[in-house]
Amino acid sequence: MAAAMTRAEQYLENEDPFRRNAFLIIEKMVELASEKESPAHPSVLVDEVLHSIFFLGEIKNEPKYSPKDILVDEDVLNKLKGLYPQPFDKFSTQLPKRAPFSCVLDMVVNLNGQQNEDEIKNRLKEFTLKLKKGEATALVSNTICVSQKNTAQDSVRYYGVSMSTSDRIPGEIIVAASCCKKWDSYVADAVMTYYSRDKKKQKKSYFDGTIKLPEQVRCKAFSLTDGTLMAPCRSCGNMFGLTTSETKEWPYGNCAEAESLSNLLKNENETREQVQQPSDTCTPANRQKAVENVKKLLKEHVNMQQFKRWDGDFYTPQGN
Repeated sequence: MAAAMTRAEQYLENEDPFRRNAFLIIEKMVELASEKESPAHPSVLVDEVLHSIFFLGEIKNEPKYSPKDILVDEDVLNKLKGLYPQPFDKFSTQLPKRAPFSCVLDMVVNLNGQQNEDEIKNRLKEFTLKLKKGEATALVSNTICVSQKNTAQDSVRYYGVSMSTSDRIPGEIIVAASCCKKWDSYVADAVMTYYSRDKKKQKKSYFDGTIKLPEQVRCKAFSLTDGTLMAPCRSCGNMFGLTTSETKEWPYGNCAEAESLSNLLKNENETREQVQQPSDTCTPANRQKAVENVKKLLKEHVNMQQFKRWDGDFYTPQGN
């Protein structure tokens, strides 16, 4: 399949950035899954990235891209369809739970070992620069975040990347899907506090699920293009209590901190027990109201993108 991939990559060299980067990400994931040291079930991540990319191609504003448009070499298309039939069947009926670059991140972390932070960042940087050729931004994350329960050298590192959908509405769809089906509930609560149709990014009047992390937690973000340390934006300060002097508010849930902290809290029970939700409005009833609001807005966003066949389910990847 490698030779066919190379031919297709050459064909796509001057193509639309979405189509080009979609192919390059699939190519990279297939390559990483075949590495000698690859994790036990890398095919699950390949399956997931295929579905996520095909879904984003389906809801893309003109031109839309089908799997056949992205996998321009027929041999590659048929090979992947045989190995991973489910993404081809369900990209037009089910929503992904996260964006494509998060799958790339997981594959690289699994291959290199979570403790090798510099190697992981450098490997992703190299691939990011390839995707960003000619200032392309489609399907590319700009930042990576590393979280640990404390600053001890041997504490486990948990990673996340920023939203990699490029366009606003697809990004809001993935953020809502992550809140509903992927992220730890504390992270989801913090994001849902601000998730709305209102571009002013105002906090909900009836629900404040923002959190305060234990003081010893390490949560640091870095640029994926030059490796520089990046201060938390105002959004992450508001949601997670991260100390920052930044005034820029990025869309809530788009930053790498959300995914990284979610992975930390899902795996470190002692740390999770120390998380605080200080607002009196953070009650089960108000949370349920916020969840229903997010689901309602998610359906509206999906309809806006002409994704008419959604069956209400979220995609679950399969290994082979």
